[in-house]
Amino acid sequence: MALRTIRMLGDPVLNKVCREVKEVTPKISTLISDMLETMYDANGVGLAAPQVGVLKRVVTIDVGDGPLIMINPQILASDGTQTAGEGCLSLPGKAGQVTRPNHVVARAYNEQMQEFEIDATELLARAICHEIDHLEGHMYTEFVEGDIYEVEDEGEEE
Repeated sequence: MALRTIRMLGDPVLNKVCREVKEVTPKISTLISDMLETMYDANGVGLAAPQVGVLKRVVTIDVGDGPLIMINPQILASDGTQTAGEGCLSLPGKAGQVTRPNHVVARAYNEQMQEFEIDATELLARAICHEIDHLEGHMYTEFVEGDIYEVEDEGEEE
């Protein structure tokens, strides 16, 4: 495992659509391990592959319940709304109010390329939406209601 450099807002890789993962190769396994280590080192709750410069549809999330690996994730259904401060490891020390679904059902593959569905609410639903946005070349800054502001505690960033 190794720490990878997190790409910052303005890096063109963050605006590109990621490619589907066809199989979990040793390179993809290493990417996942490195993403987890990088996410934890940065005190994040989520990290998408393009944030470390890799245009593959892979995300790692941990909202306090242990790591969640999602390969080729997609949202199947969503409902409700939640508005809260949201940050990003690609824009450290900043946050903005973003409205997201309060509940999502998503489908993805795990590290063994076994398909699974997850029913998520609140912070986990927010994190899944945030990370899937990254895979589509979007950052939360596109959805901020009002101004982006400074935050003191970077531990809640995605």
